[in-house]
Amino acid sequence: MHYPVWYVPFLTSPMLIAIIAILHVLVSHYAVGGGLFLAVETRYAYRTNNKEYLAYLKDHAWFFILITVVYGAITGVGIWWTIGLASPLATETLIHTFVFGWAMEYVFFVLEIASAFIFFYYWGRLEPKVHQAMAWIYAFSAWMSLVLITGITAFMLNPGAWVETKNFWVGFFNPQFIPQVIARTGGALLLSSLYVYLHAAFRVKDTALRDLIASRSTLPALVGAAYVTLGGIGWYIFLPESAKAALAAASSLNIFMVLIFALTIAVFVMLYLGPLRHPNWVSPGFALLLFGTGLTVFSAGEFVREAVRKPYIIYNVVYGNQILPEELPTLREQGYLEGGTWTSAWVRARYPEATHSHQVDETKLLALPEADQRELGKVLFQYHCSSCHATTEGYSAVAQMLRGWTPDMISNLVQNPEKFHFFMPPWAGTPEEAELLTKYLISIAPPRPKGMK
Repeated sequence: MHYPVWYVPFLTSPMLIAIIAILHVLVSHYAVGGGLFLAVETRYAYRTNNKEYLAYLKDHAWFFILITVVYGAITGVGIWWTIGLASPLATETLIHTFVFGWAMEYVFFVLEIASAFIFFYYWGRLEPKVHQAMAWIYAFSAWMSLVLITGITAFMLNPGAWVETKNFWVGFFNPQFIPQVIARTGGALLLSSLYVYLHAAFRVKDTALRDLIASRSTLPALVGAAYVTLGGIGWYIFLPESAKAALAAASSLNIFMVLIFALTIAVFVMLYLGPLRHPNWVSPGFALLLFGTGLTVFSAGEFVREAVRKPYIIYNVVYGNQILPEELPTLREQGYLEGGTWTSAWVRARYPEATHSHQVDETKLLALPEADQRELGKVLFQYHCSSCHATTEGYSAVAQMLRGWTPDMISNLVQNPEKFHFFMPPWAGTPEEAELLTKYLISIAPPRPKGMK
């Protein structure tokens, strides 16, 4: 109740976060795995004096910088922009809790940028040992960034004992930390190999060199896939009970989980039959197929990871609609509209007749004309519900879900959402406000489809 709502029609603001986050993650993991690839393979090329391979690695380094430093940085800023607007309270909580962690990550990020630029722009001007050192500095800095950010994002899914202790290290080394570091490290190795296959398939014309690149990139890909599987098992084991229940209950998540398992097996098979057994298979078509399959698996996994946190953004700390659990009793007593800095100011300016002593008077809200009551209900919906639901059309549109419901059914849902679905936040307002929201929902709910017996 500390910030204004950012209402995104049709898509909803959290879904916009998910889209930008997935687009960023698909590149940020390449930034980690690709850095390790360049460090290992540059060392190998210098040691074997393979000038053709060194020339390819320089070409790949340019591609790597364009994708990770330019596109990756833009989408990284995009994530901060969207989470700051869509989930300001959760963002504030993460910043306050992990200031030291973010500071460390920024140090490693600066090291990444500096070492990556030195590695590429001073290619051929540095001694081989110094050149390799730059690659390893980048690889280590990128992996440390992954570790630091993973500790914070894993905290959102299961903060563990931090809820009681409020200790930085307890929150950082949460139950999800190790499984997610393993899974993300594996994902970085796997994705980097897929990017290498794709780049080499289009850029390298020499068959022998392309086969060398494919064969040397396959073992990291298989190891990465194994790490992803191992980390995924640990991720599931340390899920809160509500997250496991959400996986079992939500049909869309069931579909995504089946898709993840099926396509992961497909990636294993393609890696084994293709680059491992037949490096000459790495053609543009095969590389695109493998790349697309890998990105689909990764995207589906990220979507599931985001979805199972409901009804929280940060488990047991911040609800999805930007309310702290400890605020509920006060909001239910004094009113949701009065409890919000922006909602209370809006009501006082728009409906002064519904206020008393500069406070929202709950008893006067229901005395307003019906149209005004529905308008207040719309505001309540935008603040209380639009984090997960569009209105009449769009992602999880509430009107379509209420099609054919009776007023009593809608009223019961509004007053006890967590009893209808455990992954919904509880109602955080007064009975009068519940009636306002109910009237708004009734006004947008379509009738039961015709022609049904």
